[in-house]
Amino acid sequence: MSNGDIFVGEVIGTAILILFGAGVCAAVTLRFSKARASGWIVIAFGWGFAVLAGAYTAAPLSGGHLNPAVTLGIAVDTEVWDKVWVYLLGQLVGAMLGAVLAYLVYLAQFQANVRKEGTTEGTGDEPTPTLGIFSTIPEVRNPVANLVTEIIATIALVLPILAFGRNTGIGIGQIPGEEAGIYGSGISVLLVSFLVVGIGLSLGGPTGYAINPARDLGPRIVHTFLPIPNKGTSDWGYAWIPVVGPLVGGVLAGLVYNAAF
Repeated sequence: MSNGDIFVGEVIGTAILILFGAGVCAAVTLRFSKARASGWIVIAFGWGFAVLAGAYTAAPLSGGHLNPAVTLGIAVDTEVWDKVWVYLLGQLVGAMLGAVLAYLVYLAQFQANVRKEGTTEGTGDEPTPTLGIFSTIPEVRNPVANLVTEIIATIALVLPILAFGRNTGIGIGQIPGEEAGIYGSGISVLLVSFLVVGIGLSLGGPTGYAINPARDLGPRIVHTFLPIPNKGTSDWGYAWIPVVGPLVGGVLAGLVYNAAF
């Protein structure tokens, strides 16, 4: 794969990932959304479908990493590092683009995020802080605990992804070592999508399961500059945790996989 193919694939795939992911969070969070208050299960499945759409789209061009933690885990396992920077750059640009697209989809709802005259404080008609639509926020702010959560949750993502890669028959495209025209089933991306749903349901409660530095950092940058009424803080004091935690988790997953398999 050329650097150009990798960059374009990761930009497009990660943009789709964030469009769907931030989109479902906006749908559940914002006033005047038909899906408002539909809950955590909807968010978990929305992010799973986000992975499904983004990874399948990007796979023919870049392999569909969409996540620096996945890229690092693969690099640690394979010891191939020369294209890592291209993946990471494409993922960050794509995440920012996806956040802007999600904002545009819900533009009317974001613009309506204002206090109506006569609104009683503490009611559901108050303006809604919007950072949680774009990035993660811990339920209990404990840096050590939050970091550990992100590390463990990311290992739970990257280690199975590396294991899925051992079964070439479930991948996308020509199966290595087979005669021309013999392709994998492509089910590996579907399995990863359900894995993300499971992580959200089981491990997402403490921090919102960033498990992807680009997924958190890119939209957080965009949130800082978007002209959203009453948007609240972008919480840069917490921002290092959903970046460092998943990066550490990805590296650890690669090391464990390399040692065990």
